[in-house]
Amino acid sequence: MTHVDHEEFARRWAEAVVGTSYVPIGRRVLARHLLGLTDRLVEAAVAVEFDPSVGRQVGVDMVAAHFTGTETLRETLALIADGLPGLLGSAPPGVDAAGRVAQLVASMAAGYAGALRERSLDEQDAIYRAGLRARRQAEQALAASEAKFRAMFTEAAIGIGMSDLEGNITEANPALLRMFGYTLEEFTRLNVVRSMIHPEDAASVWETYGELIRGERDHFRMEKRYYRADGGEIWTDLTVSLVREEDGAPAYQVALLEDISERRRLQDKLEYQAFHDPLTGLANRARVTERLGQIFAGPAGQRRVGVCFLDLDGFKVVNDSLGHDVGDQLLKTVASRLTRCCGAGQLLARMGGDEFVIVVEDTAGEADVAALAEKVLTAMAEPIRVGDHELNVTTSIGVVERPVVDTNPEDLLQAADITMYRAKADGKARYAMYDQNRNEREVARFTLSATMVAAVERGEFFLVYQPLASLADRSLRGVEALVRWRHPTLGVLGPDRFIDLAAESGAIVQLGRWVLARACEQVRAWREAFGDAAPFVSVNLAPRQLHESALVADVTKVLLDNGLDPSSLQLELTEQALMGDETGPLTVLTKLHGMGVRIALDDFGTGYWNLPDLRRLPLHELKLAGSFALGLQSSSTLVDQRIVAALVDMAHALELTVTAEGIETPTQLDRFRAVGCDTGQGALFGLPGGAERIDTSLRAASPLCDVSGEAL
Repeated sequence: MTHVDHEEFARRWAEAVVGTSYVPIGRRVLARHLLGLTDRLVEAAVAVEFDPSVGRQVGVDMVAAHFTGTETLRETLALIADGLPGLLGSAPPGVDAAGRVAQLVASMAAGYAGALRERSLDEQDAIYRAGLRARRQAEQALAASEAKFRAMFTEAAIGIGMSDLEGNITEANPALLRMFGYTLEEFTRLNVVRSMIHPEDAASVWETYGELIRGERDHFRMEKRYYRADGGEIWTDLTVSLVREEDGAPAYQVALLEDISERRRLQDKLEYQAFHDPLTGLANRARVTERLGQIFAGPAGQRRVGVCFLDLDGFKVVNDSLGHDVGDQLLKTVASRLTRCCGAGQLLARMGGDEFVIVVEDTAGEADVAALAEKVLTAMAEPIRVGDHELNVTTSIGVVERPVVDTNPEDLLQAADITMYRAKADGKARYAMYDQNRNEREVARFTLSATMVAAVERGEFFLVYQPLASLADRSLRGVEALVRWRHPTLGVLGPDRFIDLAAESGAIVQLGRWVLARACEQVRAWREAFGDAAPFVSVNLAPRQLHESALVADVTKVLLDNGLDPSSLQLELTEQALMGDETGPLTVLTKLHGMGVRIALDDFGTGYWNLPDLRRLPLHELKLAGSFALGLQSSSTLVDQRIVAALVDMAHALELTVTAEGIETPTQLDRFRAVGCDTGQGALFGLPGGAERIDTSLRAASPLCDVSGEAL
C-alpha cells in the first residue's frame, strides 16, 4: 500500500478518537502523530522477523500522549483490527497477516492497559502521599490539602473507595460508581465483606483481607471479580491499602480498582485459541500435553492413566475424492460422535488431521479403556451423511493403559500411536491393546530404519560372498554378493533384519548402489589377481531399484570405473519385482540386457510365473527355489525329479541357464546334475563368507567339494 493510504488510515484514526480523551491538539496534528504509529504497526506486521511487542509499545505511546479516555482504546482496537489488514498489501510468502494483526491488537491492548495501570498507580501513590501529608501538615494547610485530595479523588481515572474496618463503604469516587453502576447513596449502603464476595473467589482473597484489617499487613494487590448492579461481571485490578492512626492503629481502608474486563476477555479468548482446535472446537495437542503434564506432576501412588489414539480409516480418500469441505464436515461429525462417547474425567482432543486422542484419568485397569474403545467403534459403525454423500467411515484405535509411575507423557502417547498403526496393519476398524514386547520390536525396527542411511555413510555394512559352482565339475563359476550390517550395539545383522525396512523407507536405493559398487570393486581385484579364472558376481536388485531411472547409468558407471566387462556382473531379481502392468522395470531390464549384463530370475517356482511367460523377459538365467532341493533329497523323488527335469528342459529351450539353490548334500547334487542343471549354490559348495575364502578357492584351482560331497 502507498503512503497516501497510511495517511488516510491515520486521518480515520484521528476522527475515531478525537473527543474520547482530552488532548489539546488539533485534528491535523493528531493525524500526523497517529501516522507515525500507523507506519510502525504496518512495518511490524509485514516484517520477516515478526515482533508483536511493537504493538505493546504503540499502546504505551498512546497513554504517554494522554489518550486515556474510556472510549479511546475501544475505538482504536476496532479500527486497527478492521482496517490494518488492508494496508499490508501482499504479505511475504508464509506470513499469516491476519494472525499477525490479531497479535499486534492483543499486544497493543496489553501495552495500553499496562501503561494506564502504571499511570493509575502513580496517581494512587500521589493520593496516598497527599493523604499522609494532609494528616501531618499544620492546621493552616489542612483546608488546601483536603481540597487537593478531593480534586484528585474526584477526577481520578480509576475507581477509588473507602471503608471502615467493618467493611462499610463510606466514600466512592465517580469512576468507581460508573464501574459498578451504583449511585453514591446505593454504594455507601454496601458492605465490602457481605456485598463484594464473588462465588469463585479463592479462600486466600479473604484471608489476605483479614490480615489487612487486623493491621498485620499494610496493603495487598490482586485481580478479583465483582458483580455490577445490573448483574454483569467485571474483572478488576484491586489494590487495598490500610490507613493507620498516628499511634499506628488501623483507621480505615482505601481501595483502588481498575477495570480490566476487556483485557481478561481478550486473554481468555487467546487462551481458548491456544488450547482448542478451531475446526471442531475440541481440545488440541497443546491441551493434551498440558493435561498429561498435570496428571504426571501429581503424586503417582496407585493412579493409572489410559489413552485411546484414534485415526480415521480412509480419510485421505474422502478428502481427495470429495474435497476438503466434505472432509471438514466429516471431522466435525466425528468429533460430535466421539464427544457423546466420553464421560467425566476423559479429555477428547483432535491431534491434527484425522487423528484424535481420548485421555482417561484414574482408570481401574485395561478393561476401562477397552470398553471405551468398543463404544467408539460402535458409534463410528453407523454411516455419516455429509450433504448428498453417505460415508462409511471406520476408525483404528491404539489403546494404552498403564500405572502413572511406570511411564511418562511422551512414552504414553508414542506407545498409543504405534499401537494404533498396529490396529491398522491388523485390518483396520478395530482397536489394539498395547503390547510391551511388540512395541519394543516396533521401536527397534523404526530405529534401524531411521539410522540405515547414516550407517551406509559410516561404513557399517559389509559384503560376504557365496560360491556358485558348475554342477559338471564342481568348479567355481561365480559368487553371490550378500550384504550384512555390523551394527554398533546389535552386532552383525542378516538381511532378514533390515532389507524389508530398507525397502519401506526407500534406503534400499542408496544401500543397493553401495552394494553394487563394492561388489564390482571386488571382482576387479579378483580379475587383477586371477585373470579369466575370476568369477562373475551376482547382485540382488530390490523391486524399488527397478523403478529408479538412474539404475542403468549407475551400472554403466560402476562397470567403467572398474574396467569390467558387463558379463562380469549378474543382477538378480524376484518375480515380485516384475508383477504389475508397469513397463518401466521391463524397459530398464531390456537396456541392461542389451549392454551384456547377466539378468537372473531368483527363487523361481515360488510365485506365479510359468516358463512360457518368461519368453517376453530379457533373462539369462533361472535360479530354482530351494524348495526343489528339499524335494530331491527324499527317497521318493521321482515326481519331483521329473518336474525339475521339465523346468530345466524348458529353460534350456529358451536359451536360459539354470542354477539350483539350497544344495546341501551329494544326493541333491547328483540329482540336479542328472536333470541337466548348469550351476548350483548351497552349503555343499560353501556358506557365505569373506572375500578371502574365495581367494583361497581360486588359488587352489580345485573343485569346491569332493565326490563324496565334502567341502574342500
